[in-house]
Amino acid sequence: MHFLRMTGMIMKKNTVAPVLFLALLMISTATYGQDNKYDYNPIQTVVPWLTIAPDSRAGAMGDAGVATTPDIYSMHWNPAKFAFIDGKYGVAISYIPWLRTMVPDINIAYLSGYYRFDKKQVVSASLIYSSYGKIDFTDNTGATQLVVNPNEWAADVAYSRLFSENFSGGVAFRFIYSNLTHGYQIDGQDTKPGLSIAADISGYYHKGINLFNKDALIAIGADISNIGSKMSYTESYSDFIPMNLRLGSALTFDFDRFNKLSFTVDLNKLLVPTPDSTLTEEKNISVPEALFTSFGDAPGGFVEELHEITYSYGAEYWYNNIFALRAGYFHENAYKGKRQYFTAGAGFRMSGFTIDFSYLMPVTLNHPLARTLRFSLSFDSSALRKATQTSR
Repeated sequence: MHFLRMTGMIMKKNTVAPVLFLALLMISTATYGQDNKYDYNPIQTVVPWLTIAPDSRAGAMGDAGVATTPDIYSMHWNPAKFAFIDGKYGVAISYIPWLRTMVPDINIAYLSGYYRFDKKQVVSASLIYSSYGKIDFTDNTGATQLVVNPNEWAADVAYSRLFSENFSGGVAFRFIYSNLTHGYQIDGQDTKPGLSIAADISGYYHKGINLFNKDALIAIGADISNIGSKMSYTESYSDFIPMNLRLGSALTFDFDRFNKLSFTVDLNKLLVPTPDSTLTEEKNISVPEALFTSFGDAPGGFVEELHEITYSYGAEYWYNNIFALRAGYFHENAYKGKRQYFTAGAGFRMSGFTIDFSYLMPVTLNHPLARTLRFSLSFDSSALRKATQTSR
């Protein structure tokens, strides 16, 4: 009853936006307790690193970022957010030592920046690079045949535009390069680097409201990312890249000029075919067909489709726009990969520069993602301007 009265009060005071935030929260929570009636059946794609949170801010909030307030890392989460960013320009870099409990030399580096043309238009770009250290290729006897340094990278450019006081849209284009074998012959087949071209379509809406007698900002974000061609490492077979639908909402309270608190929730679903455990071969369907059939092709029916959604919850507290504390939780169904972990982190802003870090804590022991750290450094012209005004 208390929850119903709260929901009714929100509907009377404002638009449907706050209700959507609560609806996303309820939908994601409601699916946790459902039993699985099918076998372990995770969705598989090539270049899965394209879905890894590259920045410490989102990494500290359970990998949620599609509806959070705009920052320099918006390219990965929702390029449309750039239209609402305050600054004229900005640049950021982040670094992730990945899967260090398993191997010592996997690293992911990310570089992002933006430039504002006018009040309505922003262009942005980013580069992500993933290195896997040294890999030995051996023959059937175990003798080393070739030592390589596999690497993968993707370069993006995006255009964001403000369509109204509260709504913006964005498009991004991406070139993806994956060189895992350096031409080494596997099972009698010559290999080659994988190449793909992809695009993102995104939207972002935010509106200032008064909620519980406090100034607040409600935001809704949507991003369909990596809509692109399949990738092939040989002449005979190709795989889907991680085409993904991300929906989310965020609610930020401005308690006073010093204290700000945000809550956010993201829902993600891969838009690629679900492996069918009754078949021995992958479904040979096109990219446009996969975008639509991925909502109803799971062999376990509707329940399995629900469990293909991952959920990200995050919270962020800012004091005087200088110091931030963050926490979050990421949940993936046990039969779809079982990535389930808590996250935490902090940020410090001074003279236009912001330093962030995050830490990942899986809920199970001996998890390959245990003790994952992310480090980020950014420079934003708007933060520099605010720091200058404060010092006067």
